[in-house]
Amino acid sequence: MDFAELNAAARDVGRTRLDPSDILLTGQVAVVTGGGGGIGQGVALGLARFGAKVAVLDIFPERCEATEEAIRNLGQDGLGLVCDVIDSDGLRSSLSTVVERFGRIDILVNNAGGVRAGSFVTQPETSIRRHIDINLVSTLIATQEAARHMIAGGRGGSIVNVASIEASRAAPLYAVYAACKAGMANFTRTMALELAEHGIRVNCIAPDHTITPGMRGNRAGPVDPASWEDSDEGWAATIPLGREGLVDECAGAVVWLCSKMAAYVTGINLPVDGGTWASSGWLREEGGWGLKP
Repeated sequence: MDFAELNAAARDVGRTRLDPSDILLTGQVAVVTGGGGGIGQGVALGLARFGAKVAVLDIFPERCEATEEAIRNLGQDGLGLVCDVIDSDGLRSSLSTVVERFGRIDILVNNAGGVRAGSFVTQPETSIRRHIDINLVSTLIATQEAARHMIAGGRGGSIVNVASIEASRAAPLYAVYAACKAGMANFTRTMALELAEHGIRVNCIAPDHTITPGMRGNRAGPVDPASWEDSDEGWAATIPLGREGLVDECAGAVVWLCSKMAAYVTGINLPVDGGTWASSGWLREEGGWGLKP
């Protein structure tokens, strides 16, 4: 059901009742940047499990190949494209390749990003600019290019930006990253308005600590869980649900946002964080919750 048909159906209450099939993405074409590992890979495979054809863009060839194969093993068409999202021309070219291969783009997930901890006052300008390019500029360019294809196709679409809880709180030692994620969240709201007339919905998810290769020291090359470092953080004290998140939990939020189940949802920033944002400084301690001085 395309955008015009959905609007027509909305005027007929009898045709807008929920159906389990509304969560399916059958026949849609999705693009996931940074889709070779971590949250991006989880999202790519989640979209494929619910019926989408999925193209993954990633800087690491091994991850592209492995994720494409995993998508195919799920019975869906997959495409892995080696792409450094900092290269805007290369990013545009990759999106054009997706259209050449599949004929359309219905879903874009802006997931690519990266961060290194460090004091802002000593951070080199080259590092500042790289953080902005990979976390924010890539989102702007991919959204612009994908939206053009979606508008030309006339079927509407869904764009989901993967921000972070750091978009809405202070983040010492991660200043530029947090500023970029805050920009991504605001960009989401603005695009939700600008693209609404074309039936393109734009939303954002905001994960907190999630178990990914990068969080386990596997920042480059093939995804190798055997090499991952253990996490001994006291998550029960800081995350209300008491543990780190899983990539599939982010994928579930994205699948829902891209489906007809969320057809009237646009412009939101959805926390996928185990309740961290809700706690806002409250920590679990013996006997209950408390604020630490």
